[in-house]
Amino acid sequence: MLESKDWQFDDFIPVNYDVRTTWLSSPLKTPAAVVDFLYHPDASFWADHHPTTFLTTSVKEDFTKRRAQGCLLFDEKVGSCASLLWNSLHSSIPDAERYRDAVFWAEKIDTANYASVDEAIWGDSPALRIKQSLTIQNEAAYSKFLINELRSGELSRIAGLAPVAERFMEVRRRIAAGLERVREHVYMSGGVAVMDIASSDDDMISRYAPYHFYPQARYSIGILRGDSEIRITAMRNPWMNFRSVPLGRILEGFGGGGHERVGSVLIPSDKSDQASSIVSRLLVEMQSSSPIESVTV
Repeated sequence: MLESKDWQFDDFIPVNYDVRTTWLSSPLKTPAAVVDFLYHPDASFWADHHPTTFLTTSVKEDFTKRRAQGCLLFDEKVGSCASLLWNSLHSSIPDAERYRDAVFWAEKIDTANYASVDEAIWGDSPALRIKQSLTIQNEAAYSKFLINELRSGELSRIAGLAPVAERFMEVRRRIAAGLERVREHVYMSGGVAVMDIASSDDDMISRYAPYHFYPQARYSIGILRGDSEIRITAMRNPWMNFRSVPLGRILEGFGGGGHERVGSVLIPSDKSDQASSIVSRLLVEMQSSSPIESVTV
């Protein structure tokens, strides 16, 4: 059981992997809590489950030395950081049961354990409505709003709040428009569904869209080209059961990361040659894995 600390956190700062190259050289204001993100030696509290979380050997050694302090949590075998936090902390939190449903859905979302591609794209349970609302206008103020509301654990109530409901309906509209555009920009290559498309302010491209058109694909690669960056996402088909090539590790070699079954990387838009190299490497790895192990689930 972790000891209670008298820490005060004044700021909430969302981060993404575009800060990867400067993460370790940027000092954190202490006390600092880092959750579901890369390990940082300045973190007073840290929790993550990504196998690519340690950027250097030295920071992994730092974690090993400090983990006995009890405020550093790491387990790459759990499906989500929410489960890691629940397993480690729920016995110390009064009325923790109010979070159980949120933890269940966080695990389902992070592991892509959806019943079908339709649920992944069109699911409208309260948790999925909240999740979808974060995909547009995701400024820090909105995240803070959700953090405060989620402390109650009342997902149905929160999903019905006007800021959430309005964003969710806009996401649905954009996803529908995005699917129509993806139809012209997705193709199969040796058991891999490849989607290469320019981003647009008027629609939204679901990372599950390739499986909407090619449900038999074993893997998917999504290349989303924006004005300033290119996002490449690789995924094993969540509705098939076979041992995936280590997608997160492969993309870690290009400055990205992730898990065995899903990974992503961001590169500058002017590095399109690098994007081609990444996609080629992914295709080689994906197409060289044995299809015999694959069974539909």
